[in-house]
Order: sequence, then structure tokens, then C-alpha cells
Amino acid sequence: MEKNLPKNYNPKEFEEHIYQMWEENNCFRAVVDSDKTPFTIVMPPPNITGQLHMGHALDQTLQDVLTRWKRMQGYNALWIPGSDHASIATEVKVAEKIRNEEGKTKDEIGREEFLKRAWEWKNTFGGRIIEQIRKLGNSCDWERERFTMDEGCSKAVTEFFVKLYEKGLIYKGNRLINWCPSCATSLSDAEVEHEDKTGKYYFVKYPLVDNPEECLSIATTRPETMFGDSGIAVNPKDKRYQHLIGKKVLLPIANRELIIVADEYADMEKGTGAVKITPAHDPNDFLVGERHNLEQIICMNEDATMNEYAGKYNGMNRYECRKLLLQELEDKGYLQKVEDTAHSVGACYRCNTVIEPMLSEQWFVKMEELAEAAVKVAKNCELQHVPDRFEKIYLHWLENIKDWCISRQLWWGHRIPAYYCQDCGEIIVSREVPKICKCGGTELTQDEDVLDTWFSSALWPFSTLGWPDDTKDLEYFYPTDVLVTGYDIIFFWVVRMVFSAIEVMDEVPFKYVYVHGLVRDADGRKMSKSLGNGIDPLEIIDQFGADALRFMLMTGITPGNDIRFKADKLEGSRNFANKLWNASRFVLMNIEGPLINKGQAESSYQDEDKWILSRINSVSKEVTVNMDKFELGMAAQKTYDFIWNEYCDWYIEMVKARLYGEDNEDKDVARYVLIKVLKDMLKLLHPFMPFITEEIWGYLPGNNTMLIKESWPSYDENLSFEEEVEKIELIMEVIRGIRNIRAEADTLPSKKLNAVISADGNGYDYIYSGERHIKSLANISEITLTNDKNQIPEDAMSAVIKNVEIFIPLDELIDYKVELERLKKEESRLQKELERVEMKLLNESFISKAPQNVVDGETEKKHKYQDMMEKVSERIEVIKRKIG
Repeated sequence: MEKNLPKNYNPKEFEEHIYQMWEENNCFRAVVDSDKTPFTIVMPPPNITGQLHMGHALDQTLQDVLTRWKRMQGYNALWIPGSDHASIATEVKVAEKIRNEEGKTKDEIGREEFLKRAWEWKNTFGGRIIEQIRKLGNSCDWERERFTMDEGCSKAVTEFFVKLYEKGLIYKGNRLINWCPSCATSLSDAEVEHEDKTGKYYFVKYPLVDNPEECLSIATTRPETMFGDSGIAVNPKDKRYQHLIGKKVLLPIANRELIIVADEYADMEKGTGAVKITPAHDPNDFLVGERHNLEQIICMNEDATMNEYAGKYNGMNRYECRKLLLQELEDKGYLQKVEDTAHSVGACYRCNTVIEPMLSEQWFVKMEELAEAAVKVAKNCELQHVPDRFEKIYLHWLENIKDWCISRQLWWGHRIPAYYCQDCGEIIVSREVPKICKCGGTELTQDEDVLDTWFSSALWPFSTLGWPDDTKDLEYFYPTDVLVTGYDIIFFWVVRMVFSAIEVMDEVPFKYVYVHGLVRDADGRKMSKSLGNGIDPLEIIDQFGADALRFMLMTGITPGNDIRFKADKLEGSRNFANKLWNASRFVLMNIEGPLINKGQAESSYQDEDKWILSRINSVSKEVTVNMDKFELGMAAQKTYDFIWNEYCDWYIEMVKARLYGEDNEDKDVARYVLIKVLKDMLKLLHPFMPFITEEIWGYLPGNNTMLIKESWPSYDENLSFEEEVEKIELIMEVIRGIRNIRAEADTLPSKKLNAVISADGNGYDYIYSGERHIKSLANISEITLTNDKNQIPEDAMSAVIKNVEIFIPLDELIDYKVELERLKKEESRLQKELERVEMKLLNESFISKAPQNVVDGETEKKHKYQDMMEKVSERIEVIKRKIG
């Protein structure tokens, strides 16, 4: 190997090689080891239909940072990767492929052939996102990669279904569900995205049967569902309608009689106070219908077209029906009025089609008992959300949960393990395919539906470790430690994992839920194809390297909050990597021969050595505390600040004179400290920027192992040098003070200056001992160190730092001839401004017409220019006297 790093930082030259080296040396592998404490994370399985996006990049980087950190702390760190079969999304992809290539529908090729094609598609494209996320540097145990429909996970799904069924927690019932007309499947409540939209309230007159002249006015946002009406509800306390309870109205157009029932669901303050009840097409109406034994009339087909109950509108799209029905209602005098309104509209989370609440026979999980257990572990702090504000959302959702519809009218997925006897109608739920019914019948058919994708991913933390089998992995690595996830899938996934784990494992699946936000564009907008503001992480990695992307995502992040993707921040991360690279090259360039050992070095430490050793010691402690609190952004920022500001900008500059000097023993001490601190810096940075740190590590002397296998820096009381830290930091402040004086005086940094420094007590001693640094880094020729005020020059620029005052004589700072020329130009400019404003204030037209605040503003300008002119004139006279 070359002794030094290449001149230019180019991540393309080593990132792939480094990752291959880690894999070849089993650096990500975790096996049961009773001598070590396990640390386990399960990767939220990305969909096999997915492409790597910024949300994945953030989510994956957070997990990898935690995993690498814990591995370095000595934990037996296991990060389990895998992917999700994504029932709806995959089925749509495969069906589209068949339609485009063969012109056939999935029904035309049949279930068996369709599933064969789906597995072919999965094997061809399903691993694409897994290969993409490897480019981020993920240190997953790839030998344990799982798939939600692999043999083990499928076995777990069947076992869980059967267990819940045998316990009476799974049932089949005819209930109202969310139906997606486009995906042609039911959806759980969590799979429906609600959005407030502007719409219309249509007030329709329903005539009384016994008195057609009297009508009930009913407000609805979905008039097409009136063909499913089976009653009208009024509040029993509503005096307007008490006399009508029990009577009947006539359903317009359909001419069907509907009974008027008393129910507190009817809101006296909303609409007209009377509501139409459509039990088969509205969740609230369904409950009212059950209470009053109203007929459940389905007036739509599964593709959201109207059926025979809609009469002449049969076969018509729901929205086309609405348009023509409203026209007919208006023509026949039934449409009373139309008002604008805002209401919540539910849409399919996959295809964004407006869902249709529909009565359907489906499989459900009873949620009350399961939800209670999930609530209890949060309230008892067995499960903790980071940040804790998300616990309120978690609890609110669980405390208002409805039974979970788990059946989907799809083919790709885990088929429901329920079998129907064609002879007696018996339903058999079984782990194995049954051969005979208890009635003796052998003609058994399996349920056509598959399970909700989230039913299988709810088992992910323990199914990936071998459950339902009692494996050593399950015993050792479970429960997992932390789940990293976006706030957008708390309901979809987190809640279900918690109650599923409690049910079968009798404990929470993880102790912490680390919730992160979304990655938005620079303007704060959500990244999407429609806005065209999406950013491909692979393109960023190709241009800047994985480390720059990772570090950009980590710095400034706080749990639960969205972050903005900004190009300048990415450039900053790349510049940081470049700074570290160049600093490391400089250090390696100055290493000659073997390094001395700690014992040889520590007796000869200079003040700056003790300062930097103490600072890396303190920073290591602070970063560890931040990491323990999941303050990863703060940990990354502190590491950045130390490397850039303290090591590169200060320590290296301070020791250059020693490296270039003649004292070989002192050189060796400086080299030892440079390498020692550089190694600790690389360790702290490794979880965030694994590639560059591993590459630099390989060039450092005395390294026999890869950085990924090194130990995390621990705090050492013996490396706490408080006095030296105070001393060097005072010297740094003095240097900054002198630099600021130069900048204010517009004096070139290259010009040598003399300085007078007034100090007392420790300040005097500290400045005296650090004089060489001040001279070198502030470009000072001579320092007059005094505590005698009489030695301070009268005509000088100054800076005050704690108990130290710095004075630079003006003669040192200023070229008087150049300054006189500048001041004369300034005098001329001010004279013109003063004349302009005076002319304005002498203009009677301006004074009479302009608003008073404008006039006052001009008057204020006049006084300001007069004051400035006076000071410039005084300064000109002073400089003229100096020149003589």
C-alpha cells in the first residue's frame, strides 16, 4: 500500500471496494454469542416494486448509524434486511405487464399462471431496491435477508391467523368496509388517506307518504347513494321532527318508502337535522341501520358503477350518475338548493382513487382486546416513542380503533388459510390443507382472498428470527432494540407490530420507536413525481459519494421533524469530506518512521497537545450522550465542528512549526498526538461517513484491523487537562481578536504587525506561554505583554477578551496616504448626498404633498449625513497631521 492517500478525494475510487472488503470479511455478520449483549434492528422492508428515494436514504442511514455505533461499542449488532411483497402494488405491476405484452387480463390467464408470472417478476425486479440500498453503505447481515412471502414468513402468517381464529379474534362477517374501485379490493382504515376538499351540499326534498305536500329536506354530499337509502333519522330531542317519528317518506325518483326513525346520530345543528340512512354505503349509517333493523341495500357495483337499484342509471359511473340524477331531481322539483361545503374525502393510499364505503363479506380481526394491550405497554413506558409526542398519536389511534379488515380481493399475497366444505358449508381454518370435513365431505375449496400486506409485516420483528419455531436466534436477538420509521406509517405498521408481538411473544417487539420526518425539497414541499421535485439518491451518490449524502441527511436532523434537501448543504458535506481527506494527507505526509508510544509521548506534551487530547476526550463523551438520546443530528454536528474547527483549523496550524523544526523528539510527540486524535475522530465519524473513514484508516500507521471492527472512544479521566484547555482557548480568542482588528482596519493578513497586550493573573501567564502561537497564527512581529496601562498606545484599535485587552497601534494598521484618499472620496460622496437631501427639504411642493413620515425620513437622513460628514472631516484632519 502507498504511504499516503491520493492527492484528490474521489469516493468512486474506493467506496465499492470498501463495501466488498467489509462483506468478504463478514463485518456485518451477527451470530448468537452468549458473551456479548445483542443489539437488534429490523429494517422496515421496502416494497419490491420500489425504487430508492430520499425517504429510504434517510431511514436507512439512521439505522446504519445506530448499528455501526453499537457494533463499535462492543454489542453483537444485528441489522436484519428484507423486502415486502406489497400485494396491491405488485399485482398492479404484474397485471400491467401482462396487459401490455400479451393483451390479456389476469382473469384470462388464471390465478395459477398469474402467480407464476408474479414470482418471475419478483425474481427479476424484486431485488433491485436491495441492491440500491447497499450503495448507501448499509451494514446489514445480508445472509439473513428475508422476504415477507418466503417460506418462514409464510409459515408465521398462517400460524398467527390460526391462533387468532382459534382464540375468537378473527371472524368473517358482512360489514361495511373501505372499497377501492380501481384496485378492486377492500382497504383497512389505515390505508385510506383523508383530505379536506371543497364540495357541494345538495338539499333534496323527500315527500311524506301520507301528505305529499309536506317534505323533509335532506342534505347530502353523495346524492347517487340515495338509491341505497332505507330510512331517515331525526334526533329524538328535535322538536321540529318529533311528530314525524314512525311515519314514512317517499324516496324521490325510486318511489320507495322509507321509515323515519329517532336516533341521536342525527345532529340537530348540521344541515336540516334530518339525515338519510344508507347502511350499505356509510359507516355511521351502517350502525344506525343495525340499531333500527333497516335494510342494507347495495346500490353500486365493485367498479363504482350503479346497479339495478339505481333504475335507469344502472351501469353508469357514480359521478356520471350524480350529474344526471341532480338534473332529474331539479327538473322534477326535488332539488331544493345547493350549498358549498368542505368535507373529508377518503382516497386509496396506493392509487388515490376515492374509496367507496361498501357492505361486503370480509375477514376481520377483533381489535378491542389487542388494542388494550398495545395501549398498556405505552402507558407503562415498556414502549417509548422518540420524540414522545408521537405517543399521543399512537394512543389516540388505538383508543379509537375499529375492527381490522384483513382480507383483500387479490391473488398476490398470503392466501387466507380458510377452507369451505361444498357439502355442508363448514368453514375450516387450518395450518395444513385439510383433506376431509367433519361431515365426511372431501370437496373443500380455499378462500379466494389474500391477507392485508400489513398482516405479514406486523410479524416482521419475530418472524425474521424464526418464529413460530423456538430458534436460538429468537431467544437471543429478540426483542429487538429500536425501530426506525417515518411518522407516516405509525398506524400502518408500528401499532400492528406492537399488538401482534404482545399477543404471540408476550412482550413488546422493541423498546424504542425512533420516528423521523420526511425529506422535503428546498422550499419545504413534499417530493413527488407530479411536482417534478424528486431527487434520485443514486445520482447524488454518483456525483458526491455516499458519505456526503449520508452526512447531509444526518446533520441538522431532529427526531420527528421533516428535513429539507438543500444543494448547498450537500456541497458542504462534500467539502467537509474533502477537508478531512486533505488534513489526513497532511498528517501522513509528516509521518517518518515508526510512531513513539503513549508512554514516551505523554511526558513531553505541549499545551496544544493536552488541549486537543482533552477536547477529543470531551467531545467523545458528549457525542456518546447524544447518541444514547437518539440526538444523532447533534452528535454529527459536534463531530463536524471538532474536526473542522479544532483539529484542522487550529491544532494542525499550531503544530506545523514543530513538524518543520529541528527538535526531533518534539516532532515525534506532535506526530503521535496528530495520529492519536485523528484515529479517535475517524471512530466518531465512522457511523455517519463509513467509507471515507475506513479508507483513511487503512493508511494510518499501527492499524491491524478495519475501522468497522474498532472500539468506540471512551472517556478517559487522565486526558482531562482543564488548565491547558483554558490556556489554549484564551490564546485562540486573542488570535481571533487580532484577526478581527485586521479585518475592521482592512489590513492585509500578510502584513506584519506589532501588538500590545494587557493582561493580569493567569491571563498574563497564558499569553506569555502561548506567544509563539499568537505570532505565528496572527502574523505578529513583536508582542509587548504588560499589565501597566501607561504602556498602552493612545492611537490604537483594540479588542477585549475576558481579562485581556489587545491593542494594535494605528500606525501599524493603516497606510495614511491610502486612507486619506479613501476618506476624501467618502467626503465627496457625503457632500453630494447632503446637497440632494437639502434640496428636497427646500422644495415647498415636496414638503406640502409628501406624507409626513416621508418628510421626517428625509430630515433624519440630513442629520445622519451631517454627523457622518463631521466625523470624516475630523478624521481627515487627524491623518493630515500624521502625514505632516
